[in-house]
Amino acid sequence: MAIALHTRRLDRMAIGLSGLCLVHCLATAVLLGVVSAAGGFLGAPIIHEVGLSLAMILGSFALGRGIMEHGFMLPSAVGSLGLGVMAGALTLPHNGSEALYTVVGVGVLALGHQLNRIAGD
Repeated sequence: MAIALHTRRLDRMAIGLSGLCLVHCLATAVLLGVVSAAGGFLGAPIIHEVGLSLAMILGSFALGRGIMEHGFMLPSAVGSLGLGVMAGALTLPHNGSEALYTVVGVGVLALGHQLNRIAGD
């Protein structure tokens, strides 16, 4: 009787592991297909250009409002440097260098927004 219970438990564990293997294999195939399709869409230069332009517009608006609300120029100056680097990234060819400049610009802009938030507190 004890051996039968032990065997049943092992069978249940083996079935469960087989099910997990099946889910893993199917999910991996589906995920790779989705990522591959999304990579082609998200990697398109127009997505980068439109997204960066929208981020620059929103960033400019938020930094300008910060000056009006708290009167400190430093957050806007730092954020404007980031906006300038981002604008420069829009002029670069899509060979990887624009991604580096975009990341640097976005980081500096984020610092400006953080300073803006702190100044508003």
